[in-house]
Amino acid sequence: MEETHSRSLAKAFSWRFIATIITTAIVWILTHEGKFAATVGLLDTAVKILVYFFHERAWLRIPFGKRKSEEFTI
Repeated sequence: MEETHSRSLAKAFSWRFIATIITTAIVWILTHEGKFAATVGLLDTAVKILVYFFHERAWLRIPFGKRKSEEFTI
């Protein structure tokens, strides 16, 4: 089964939501600067969503670890 671009994008957004919370929390713990923590979290998210999307699409072209799906006939 092949993954669509929209599925890869949805996965990227859902993961980045979680990761943004983590990044923002870490920056806030270290600096106690809420606005700065939010800025870092959002910038980190924007960059990494794009990187993750292209990473996922590249891996779809790599045959390593894939199995050919078997066709079932009745």
